[in-house]
Amino acid sequence: MTQDTLFPLGEFGFLINPLDRAAHLRDDEEKLFALEGKSNSRAFVIHRDSLLLKQDGDTVRAALTIREALGFGANPGTIFLGLRDGAPYFGMGIPPAAAEKLIGRNDVLVEPLRNVASQGIVPPSELSAIATAKSMVHFHQRHGFCSNCGSKTQMAQGGWKRECPNCKTETFPRTDPVVIMLVTDGDRCLLGRQKQFLKGMWSCLAGFVEPAETIEDAVRREILEEAGIECADVHYYKAQPWPYPYSLMIGCTARAVTTDIRIDRNELEDARWFTRDDVIAMFNNTHADGFRSPNGIAIAHHLLGEWAFGSK
Repeated sequence: MTQDTLFPLGEFGFLINPLDRAAHLRDDEEKLFALEGKSNSRAFVIHRDSLLLKQDGDTVRAALTIREALGFGANPGTIFLGLRDGAPYFGMGIPPAAAEKLIGRNDVLVEPLRNVASQGIVPPSELSAIATAKSMVHFHQRHGFCSNCGSKTQMAQGGWKRECPNCKTETFPRTDPVVIMLVTDGDRCLLGRQKQFLKGMWSCLAGFVEPAETIEDAVRREILEEAGIECADVHYYKAQPWPYPYSLMIGCTARAVTTDIRIDRNELEDARWFTRDDVIAMFNNTHADGFRSPNGIAIAHHLLGEWAFGSK
């Protein structure tokens, strides 16, 4: 088996969060202001789907001082993420014009978070806190106006809520549940491709959980809609926060009841059955057709790997 040294099986990205969220501090504006001014306070600065990184020679770091973040042009409004070993951590956004001015400088990088995570540019232990910052920054960027009356909203509770001063409507960060499932038929598993996938990559099927729907029902519905396969025996595997922009990937397994594939071309470019040996070859980058598994950052990689390399 080709081992992913960054993400061994069962240890995917955005999984470990060393922060104490310290929710009891969110309503204490005076205390949060004092924490922001401490010398050991740090911030993750988000630009769209990218992260600002301070570069000192060969050393790259994501946790900036507040002064560094503001010096690069980050917005002064901070989102309190929590405490790590007593040090306060914040999330900050940055205007597009300020971010664009940083491109090409030798002391800062503006790097897509997917690259930061998958290439090990920062330690895996920092990824969950960075994902929190990214999701929260996107929340504030997308909810600047009240959905009830249209008035401009204001940040509250250390960034964990927006309030409308006109009609008093409160808006909270959202998390979108998504099921991602490995469907098996004995020693075969069902994998699909979407048009935006990297060349040769195949992955587990996935889809959003709809209102008033259980996880199990969502798994069965998505597999039937996308591939025409009926399945049963749905079991929970693990969950993964996925900050694009604020999803929770709910990993599951299921057993196929039917096996004839009928592809919904609006959802998938292709879908097919793969043998266990196929998947092992995909992990080892030796598949005859050049097919490969998802990157180790993704829960799909681990669903596949634990099935392929588990007991036969």
